[in-house]
This record gives sequence, C-alpha cells and structure tokens, in this order.
Amino acid sequence: MIDFTNIDYLQNGNQKQIRAFKVLTQNQVLAKISSFNPILVGTIPINIDIENSDLDIVCYWENKNNFIERIQFLFGNESFFTIRETIIDNVESVISSFKIEDFEIEIFGQNIPSKNQNGYKHMIIEHKILQLKGENFRLEIIKLKQNGLKTEPAFAFLLGLKGNPYSELLEYQI
Repeated sequence: MIDFTNIDYLQNGNQKQIRAFKVLTQNQVLAKISSFNPILVGTIPINIDIENSDLDIVCYWENKNNFIERIQFLFGNESFFTIRETIIDNVESVISSFKIEDFEIEIFGQNIPSKNQNGYKHMIIEHKILQLKGENFRLEIIKLKQNGLKTEPAFAFLLGLKGNPYSELLEYQI
C-alpha cells in the first residue's frame, strides 16, 4: 500500500503526478502548512484524474482563525486565491483555492485529524477498489468523470451502490 502521507510516490507516477510533485515541492506548499498535517488526496494521487482535476490537500486545524490567517498569509498572493468557511456534514470547514503554474490547488481544513477526514478515507477506499478491480474499471471511472460525474458517484454507479454515494462508499466492504 502506498504511503499517501508522503508525496514521494508521485515521483514514480505518470507525467501529471510528476508535475504535481514538482509544483508542490518547488513551491513548498506542503512544507509551509506542515503544522496542519496536510495530506494530498483526491484523484491525482490514485491516477483517476481528468484534465481539470485539482490538487486537493486536507488539513487538520485546532484553531480555525489561526488556520485561516496562516493560509491567507502563505497563499493570499497566489493567482485566483479564495478562502471561505462552510459547514459540511455538520462540521466547520475552511476551503481555500488558488493556482500555481497549471495546477489549481484546494486546501481543505477541518478540526478533524487529516486521516479521519472523508476526503482521505474516500481516496484510500477508492485506491483499494482500483487495485482489486483493475485497469478497465479505472478507465471506466475516468470516462464517467469526463462525462460529468464526480468521483464518488462514479464509483457508486459502477459498484451498484444505492443511496448517497459519499456515505455508501465509506461503508463499502472490500
């Protein structure tokens, strides 16, 4: 199993993963926010990204205002910078996005340890499913995503899951 808490695995990946590694390391994105336990999640780490996929980073904050101030200080001058607060599944969340080179980067923070956040848990489950189901399944996921489906609904569709795809995927038995 890949250690997704360290992005070194990207160096041995496809061209987009290698570019992502370079952008993240050369700009010290994860290093700058290391105190918030950042983990790169989403589609790029597990090779189901499409052309407009972004780099999603989950973070754990204990003090929301401190997190917001730090993100604004570190990335506020990047292209297309935004930051907002929202409630997701009854949890206070902070979402920031900006662009570095040709990557949109989204930093997602909650007062939940990074490995316990749904973004990380979904990616781990999806990675295991991809390993079991093989290359044709992976290509079908990508095709569904290219046709407009989000990642979790694409998995739910191919796996025949009913109900909310985000919660059903968390319960999926591999």
